[in-house]
Amino acid sequence: MAVAPPAEGVRVSAGLRNRLLVLLIVPLVLLALVNAWLEYRSADDAALQHDRSLLRMIPLLADSVLAPGHEPLEPPIVLLLPPLEDFLRQHPDLSGWRILDVHGQPLLGTEGLDVAVPATREAEFFSVEQGGITFRVAAQRVDTNAGELIVAVGDGSDARQAWLQQVLLRVLLRVLLPNLVLVAAAALAIDWAVRLAFRPLMDLTEAVERRSPRDLSAIDEAASPQEVRPLVHSLNRLFGLVNAQAEGQRRFVADAAHQLRTPLAGLQAQVEAWALAVPAGSDGAWLPREQLFKLRRAARRTSQLAHQLLTLSRAHPLQPVDLKALCESALEQFLDAATARRIDLGLDVRPAVVGGHEWLLRELLANLVDNAVRYTPEGGTVTIRCGLRNGRVFLEVEDDGPGIPPAERARVTQRFYRVRGTVGEGSGLGLAIADEIARVHGSALALGAGAHGRGLVVTAAF
Repeated sequence: MAVAPPAEGVRVSAGLRNRLLVLLIVPLVLLALVNAWLEYRSADDAALQHDRSLLRMIPLLADSVLAPGHEPLEPPIVLLLPPLEDFLRQHPDLSGWRILDVHGQPLLGTEGLDVAVPATREAEFFSVEQGGITFRVAAQRVDTNAGELIVAVGDGSDARQAWLQQVLLRVLLRVLLPNLVLVAAAALAIDWAVRLAFRPLMDLTEAVERRSPRDLSAIDEAASPQEVRPLVHSLNRLFGLVNAQAEGQRRFVADAAHQLRTPLAGLQAQVEAWALAVPAGSDGAWLPREQLFKLRRAARRTSQLAHQLLTLSRAHPLQPVDLKALCESALEQFLDAATARRIDLGLDVRPAVVGGHEWLLRELLANLVDNAVRYTPEGGTVTIRCGLRNGRVFLEVEDDGPGIPPAERARVTQRFYRVRGTVGEGSGLGLAIADEIARVHGSALALGAGAHGRGLVVTAAF
């Protein structure tokens, strides 16, 4: 069972955090845009109010017009009424008035204030540029004491014109920019708060990631955030079901292995005794000697398979294990087999201690050395190593045999898999069991080519 890479949990958490930030920041940005729109509407409403004030000045200007004298071409007389005079006095440089005849010819009023001739008797509004000032002008055809005339009132302090000229300063700089600064500050504050709020969830993620594949104990629900306790409860329930199923499988394998070991041991003992009783160069009473030795090899292989199955089903508390003593014990165990095939079995060990299951690590090393001795040609070399390398305790077996092609190295640790064309006995469980034991101890088998590209070197770094 492989442990999922930590990056997955981090990506999931980061995705949730980013979604939460977006859900919180987007409303703030929308509120900033609404605020800018309201500022625009406020300026527009002020301009409409100003248009109405100009429209109220037109009747006052019309009432200020008196009939001309007796001369036909004499212009009318204007006596500004107090409300109109007060309006013009408030902004002497930004206000003006104009009286024109029905043909658009100026009669009286502020010089330079161009007035368009209204087509109807309805009031019309337009803007006139004069001296760098934009005047908002209201003009209308009205009946006066001097007859039908066109009267116009202009004001350069129009709110609409001020807004049009200063839109960047008023809306962008005074509204949008401060709001965007506030949104950015709020984003930083929200990100900090979200990270702080998600910290218990990240701790829970890290606690699950640090577990070994065999650790299916329940997670402490009380230490989990209240919002994820239902998820933790479901995980604990799943862990319990998986643990119960795995425990059932382990018990079945252990029981089966125990049941098989006794009859297999008896069978192997009988076959061994039978093989020893048959003299060399002769056949048994009813079984040829060659077939007898095949039967003996099958009995040994079946007995070893039962032992390996029992090894997979066991588990014991961790304890300090002296790897140097373990390597020396393995040398004694396989020295006779290596000598019989004229294989140079040697040690290159340094003091090294690791926390683990001694009998499991012994089985791991035994499987590696057994494979090396079995598949190394006669006259070859097998070296057992242990010590400290790059700050990590390691256990290693190297041989100068045929090795394993790089394309096959990832598959040889699978159960019951054997490289095609492999010569010799084996069930395909040796490296699989060794790799499983390494994983139980927080490691994994690393397979590579031996010295000078020959043979195989198998390393487990703890």
